[in-house]
Amino acid sequence: MGTTDNFDTPAAATLADTDTYPQINAGTGRGAYVTGSQLRSAISGGAGSIVATTAGATALTITAASHSGRTVVLNNTAPIAVTLPQATGSGNIYEFYVAVAATGTASTIKVANATDVMAGFQYTVTTTSTNVEGFATTATDDTISVNGTTKGGIVGDRYFIQDVKTGFFNVIMYSSST
Repeated sequence: MGTTDNFDTPAAATLADTDTYPQINAGTGRGAYVTGSQLRSAISGGAGSIVATTAGATALTITAASHSGRTVVLNNTAPIAVTLPQATGSGNIYEFYVAVAATGTASTIKVANATDVMAGFQYTVTTTSTNVEGFATTATDDTISVNGTTKGGIVGDRYFIQDVKTGFFNVIMYSSST
């Protein structure tokens, strides 16, 4: 029976996003390296875990380290302004789930600068006819606005935003609107 090496892993708060740390696959024994942000995500719950906004929050700045690969649950009746990180082509996916319907005032998810844009589609089920309608972005779209009625933001809405290349986010939204 072989011996086991113990690696000292720094506390999650001290992991640098761009530094690399060893990771050993227990099945193959082969090593690989992960970045500080990947390791921090694994320590704090990792991909697929939930990050919930607080009910009174009015702003949220999304970061790769805290939000990539996780579901951000929007628990806000008051408007919230969500700001994405700069699009760099990282492949990071940011998922949003509406848990509390927005009030009549618009909440937003927007890019962090004047050059990034969003490209993609919104599929919405209208409450008046229960038909699905689709809407495409334009070449200059950089903000998602929802209001709890005509523009979506209803409980159950889901928004998927992926950093696909420098300056571009791909957006797919599933929503319900009046």
